[in-house]
Amino acid sequence: MNRFNVRKVAVLGAGVMGAQIAAHLVNVKVPVVLFDLPAKEGPKNGIVTKAIENLKKLKPSPIGVAADADLIVAANYEEHMALLGECDLVIEAIAERMDWKLDLYQKIAPHLAAHAIVASNTSGLSITKLSEALPEAIKPRFCGIHFFNPPRYMTLVELIATPTTQPEILDQLETFVTSGLGKGVVRAKDTPNFIANRIGIAGMLATMKEVENFGLTFDVVDDLTGKRLGRASSGTFRTADVVGLDTMAHVIKTLQDNLNAETDPFYASFGTPPVLKALLEKGHLGQKAKAGFFKKVGRDILRFDLESGEYVPSGEKADEVYGRMLKKPAGERLKLLRNSTGPQGRFLWAILRNSFHYAAVHLASIADTARDVDLAMRWGFGMKQGPFELWQEAGWLEVAKMVQEDIDAGKALSKAPLPDWVFKGPVVESNGGAGGVHTAQGSWNPTKGVFEPRRQLPVVERQPFPELLLGEAGPRFADAGTTIEETDAVRLWTLDDEVLIASIKTKMHAISPEVCEGLMQAVELAEARYQGLVVWSGDEPFSVGADLQAMLPAFLAVGVAAIEDAEGFMQQTMLRLRYASVPVVSAIRGMALGGGCELAVYSGKRVAHMESYVGLVEVGVGLIPGAGGLTYIARRAAENAQASTGKDLLPFLTEGFTAAAMAKVGTSAIESRSIGYLLDSDLIVPHKDELLYVALNEAKAMFRAGYRAPHKRLFPVAGRDGKATVMGQLVNMRDGGFISQHDFHIASLIANVVTGGDVDPGTLVSEEYLMTLERQAFCALITHPKTQERILGMLNTGKPVRN
Repeated sequence: MNRFNVRKVAVLGAGVMGAQIAAHLVNVKVPVVLFDLPAKEGPKNGIVTKAIENLKKLKPSPIGVAADADLIVAANYEEHMALLGECDLVIEAIAERMDWKLDLYQKIAPHLAAHAIVASNTSGLSITKLSEALPEAIKPRFCGIHFFNPPRYMTLVELIATPTTQPEILDQLETFVTSGLGKGVVRAKDTPNFIANRIGIAGMLATMKEVENFGLTFDVVDDLTGKRLGRASSGTFRTADVVGLDTMAHVIKTLQDNLNAETDPFYASFGTPPVLKALLEKGHLGQKAKAGFFKKVGRDILRFDLESGEYVPSGEKADEVYGRMLKKPAGERLKLLRNSTGPQGRFLWAILRNSFHYAAVHLASIADTARDVDLAMRWGFGMKQGPFELWQEAGWLEVAKMVQEDIDAGKALSKAPLPDWVFKGPVVESNGGAGGVHTAQGSWNPTKGVFEPRRQLPVVERQPFPELLLGEAGPRFADAGTTIEETDAVRLWTLDDEVLIASIKTKMHAISPEVCEGLMQAVELAEARYQGLVVWSGDEPFSVGADLQAMLPAFLAVGVAAIEDAEGFMQQTMLRLRYASVPVVSAIRGMALGGGCELAVYSGKRVAHMESYVGLVEVGVGLIPGAGGLTYIARRAAENAQASTGKDLLPFLTEGFTAAAMAKVGTSAIESRSIGYLLDSDLIVPHKDELLYVALNEAKAMFRAGYRAPHKRLFPVAGRDGKATVMGQLVNMRDGGFISQHDFHIASLIANVVTGGDVDPGTLVSEEYLMTLERQAFCALITHPKTQERILGMLNTGKPVRN
C-alpha cells in the first residue's frame, strides 16, 4: 500500500495562525519550515524569528514545551525558496487577501516538489478561485485546509476540494491530519466560510441582533450562552474576544462580499453590528489588545457599554429560573423557553430557533450531510451538540412546527421557509417515526435524498470508539466488548480476548478502595488469561486521584488507622501493577493527578494523549503524595544518577522534589515527560480516539517481545545531608514569604521521604521502606487542622485554600 509520507512541512505566513500551525507540527514531531517576507531591517528572517519567540509567551501555550519552538526552521521568500522542494506538504496561511495569495502561489510554484500537496488555510475565500493561479500540474494536489484557532486545542480541520482536486489527495491529507495531527476532519463544500464559520458566525451575528432586540448585557448573555447552553464556557462575547474582533470582522466581511440576498435569505442580518464597529474603531480587538467586549483592570472585569462608549462594571448573572429550564430534557426545555415571557428566555429561544432555521436552509449548499454540520460545530465552536442533534433530541417534527410558526409570524430573521425534507419523507419517518437527520443507517444528505454512512478510510480503523452523534449507530465503550467482571467502581472487559481492559467508573475516575480492589483483580486475571492489561476509560479525565470523600467517613468513624489502611492498600496496588508478570499499560487522556499520576507511573508503560496533564497535586489539599509518588521520584533519581558520571544524587532529585512540593502539573504530555512523569520510551498519541488502539497494540507487542517485570532492587537515597540542603532552601522560601508555614511543613515531610529520612547519604533502601515514610507523613498531615481546612475547602468549593 502506498502511503503519503509527511517528512517535512512548509507553512507560509508567520502570522497568528501560521506560527501556531507550525508549533503544533512540532508538537507531533513533524519537521517544519516557517516562511514569511524578508524583514526590511535587520536579519532577513526577523519576522519569522519574532513570531517564533512570541510562541513561547502565548497563553494557553500553542506548544507542548516552550523551548521546542526553536525546532521551527525560520525562512524567508527571498533566500530560502529551495527549501520548499524538501517539503511534502505546503500550508499557506498568509493574510486573507485573494490578490496576495494568488501572487504568492505564482512565486512558489516553480520550487515545489512534484509530489507535494499544497493547501490553503483560508477561513473562507474560494478554494477554486485560489487554484486558478497554480500551474495545471499542481491543481490536482491543491485543496483547502482550514484549522481553527488555537490550532493545538481546537479539534476541527475542514478540508475543501476544488473541481480539479484528486480524491486520493484528500484521502491522504485526511489520514495525516487525523492520525498525525490528532484532528477531527470534516469535508466542506467550497462556499463562503465553509461550514463551521458559516453557521457559527451567522449564529454570532444573529445572537448580537437578538441581544439588541431584548436589551441584554454581554455578561448576562455569556452566562446564558456558555456551559448552561452546552456551548464553550467562554460564551458568545468572551469567545469573540479570544478569537479576535478583527478576525471576526474579516469573516463577517467575507460573508458580506461573497453572498447576497439571493444566495442567502438571511443576508439582511449580516451587517456589521454597531457595537463591533465601535470597538474596531477604538482599536479594541479583543484579548490580544487587552480590550474588546470585556476588559480586565486589575482584578476587575469590565464590559463595554455602547451607549456611553466606556467600560463599566460587569459580573451580572442570568436569572436562575432559566438556568433551571436549561437543565430540563431537550423537548421540555425548548417549549419552556419558547413560552417564557421574560427577555432572557425569549432570547434563548430566538437564538436556538435561528440556528435550526439557518442550518436547515443551508445544509444542502454547504455540506454533504447533517453529520458534517454537527461535528463541525462540536469541534470548531466547542458545542456539546450541533444544531441538528439538539433539534432531533427535542422532537423533530414538533420543533420544526414551532420554528415554521415563528417564520410565518415574522419573528425569525428570514422569511425563507424550512426545506420540504424537514416535514415529509425519510427524515420525518426515520428512527421509528420519531424523525431526525441522524440514524443507524447514516446522516441525511439532502442533495442525494438518502441517509449516508460515514466515509470509511483505513485510518478510522485506529479508532475503536469514534465520537458519535445522537442517533448514529456505532460502538459505545460503556457496553462494548465482553465484560469479564464489573462493579460500581471498575469494569474489566476485553475487545479481542487478548488484552484485558480496566475502565474506572467512579466520578472523575477517583481512586477508591473499591477501584484498588478492581485493579488488583485485573492484574490477577491478566496474568492468568491475557497478554496484558490496559487501564483506559472512554472519557476524561484519566483519574483525579484518591477519593478523599470516600475516605472521610472511615476517618471520622475509626480515626487515622482507617486512612493508614487505605493508603497501604493503594501502595500495594501500585506495586502489584509495577511487578505484574504481564505488561500493564496506562492509556492517559486529560488529567492524571495525585493518585492518577501514581497509577500511571507504576504501570509498565504509558501511552498518553497529547492533551494529558500529569502531576502530584496533593499539596493543594494539605497532604503529600501517599500512594508511591514520592517513592517513584526517589527511585527515578537514583536510576538517573546511576546512568550518569556524577555521584551526587541531589541534582537528579531536585526537579522531582520541586514538582511534588509545588504541585506542578505538566500542561501537555510533552511537558509531563520533561518533568519526569512520562519516560522517553512512553508514547504520545495525537488523536484521543486512537489512544486505546495504540495502548492495546503496545501491550501485545511488549508481551510478544517476552516482557518480564523489572527486578526488585534496593537503591541509594540522598540521606540526611541531602535533606539538610533542601531544608535550607525551604527556610529561605518561608522566611521570604514565598510559602506559608504549613506549606513549609508539608514540603519538609516531602523532603524527608524523597531523601530517605535520617540515614547516611548513599544508604540503600527499598520501595517499601520509602512507602512507609510516605504513609506516616500522610497520616500525620490528615489530622492537622490546616490540612483539614484545605480538604474541606476543596470538597466544598473545588478551589484550593491557602493557609
